[in-house]
Amino acid sequence: MTISDLIEQMLNEMLSSSDGSVEIRRNILANQLNCVPSQINYVIKTRFTPERGYYIESRRGGGGSVTIRRVESGFGNIISLLIGSVGASLDYPTATAYLTRLFEEKLITKREATLMAAALSDKSILSGQKNEARAVLFKNMLITLIDN
Repeated sequence: MTISDLIEQMLNEMLSSSDGSVEIRRNILANQLNCVPSQINYVIKTRFTPERGYYIESRRGGGGSVTIRRVESGFGNIISLLIGSVGASLDYPTATAYLTRLFEEKLITKREATLMAAALSDKSILSGQKNEARAVLFKNMLITLIDN
């Protein structure tokens, strides 16, 4: 088991034994696991992502802390989280990861996911700023899902 796997396992255990939210101090956790704080950051950034159903809040100063929240399954919660996390730019692999999560949570059908993926593909976007156009399109699709 790698140190990244160990960190992920420990954070998942902390989340499971709490109400779905845990606040950690990177330095303290790094000392407990005998690793550097950047390894904690790496695991959080790659394994506790919005597309996997997590919301991360980082606080600086006073030793710094990170709050990891597991987003409750549910249409409004997940859609709102996705809209907030997309930002001004969205690449295609991230868009498809979001669609996969929506499908796995049974919030959209396979057909809807396929149609949305086709509309968000590079072939469908003629703009020179594909990632920016993709972000706008995806947010509009999500808003439409909420409204209907």
